[in-house]
Formats: sequence, structure tokens, C-alpha cells
Amino acid sequence: MGVNRVGRVLARGLKLRCPRCGRGRLFEGPFRMPLRCAQCGLVYEREQGYFLGAIYVNYGITVTLALAGYFALDAWLAPAVEWQLALWAPFTVAFPLWFFRYSKALWLSLDHVVDPGERDHE
Repeated sequence: MGVNRVGRVLARGLKLRCPRCGRGRLFEGPFRMPLRCAQCGLVYEREQGYFLGAIYVNYGITVTLALAGYFALDAWLAPAVEWQLALWAPFTVAFPLWFFRYSKALWLSLDHVVDPGERDHE
């Protein structure tokens, strides 16, 4: 498996496209995902609870950004803790909602890199 292929599959995920063909959309609405790709037929959710890992991805990235932002802002401007909490508390609510689609897409892309399942059509 080449580095170019991995990069291409992950880039498709970040564009919210099918990791196998790159043409099919991963979402039909803000949070609704079709069962399979309309272009190549790749099944998006292989089993019940398949996207549980995407929750961990979303949580991990949110916590990493919030903690890094907190400490960076503290080192740079040294605001009061109350100001920091007023900034980062809403972030930890809003960011995961926005990043939800991307975490699912990245999880699907990573899974496709590790286990393509069906024969690749690239």
C-alpha cells in the first residue's frame, strides 16, 4: 500500500467523499449518511456500531485542540481562568457538532485504508 494511496483516501474523507471512488457523497444532509455510495456501491456502515470509533476520533481531536488552545493562550496572553472557560466551554460543545461529519468520514477512510473489504475500484 503506497503513501500516495493513503493520502488520496484520507483526502477524499476530508472532502466528505467516498473513500473508494472519490465521487460519491458521504452525507445527504447535515447528519444523514446514505447506506452505500451512489457511484460505486461501497457500504458505508459495515455493522451495527461501526462508527463508534468516529466518536473517539471526534472526542480526541476536540480535547487536544481545547487543551492546546488553553495552554497556548495562557502562555501568550495569560487571561483569567474565567475568560479561558468562557472561551473553551462553548468551543467544546460547538466544535464536535461541526466536526461530526469529518470524524465519520475520517473513520471510514482509515478503515478503508486498513481493510478495503471489497476489491478496490481505483
